[in-house]
Amino acid sequence: MAKTKTIQGSCHCGAVAYSAQIDLDAPTLRCNCSICRKSRAWLALVPSANFTLKSGKEQINTYQFGDREITHCSCTKCGIRTFGKFGELGSDGDMAISISTLDLTPEQMSRLPITYLNGATDDFANPPKITNYL
Repeated sequence: MAKTKTIQGSCHCGAVAYSAQIDLDAPTLRCNCSICRKSRAWLALVPSANFTLKSGKEQINTYQFGDREITHCSCTKCGIRTFGKFGELGSDGDMAISISTLDLTPEQMSRLPITYLNGATDDFANPPKITNYL
């Protein structure tokens, strides 16, 4: 059974703040698709039921592209990408939380397991051959 811990998170300016129940032993994700590569995304997936937006709903900017499966969210004040949502905001899909916005120590971050995804070629069964830049 997964062991979850409630972690606080926010954008740089603090306008968008949230809490999430996260299993710190579960794999986190680094992907080489265009948006993840350009934003240097490092993500933790959690069910939407384990995510609570505490403040900043009015400060959230959303962005979708391609097949529009994911709604990418950032703060309109500081521009930091805080989380994404599989499906529309308000639906029951998983949340993809940006690790960099979580209130974790460097030691906690260094212990997070990472799974590399080859989103650039939609080959999610096999990691990309080169990952050190992700």
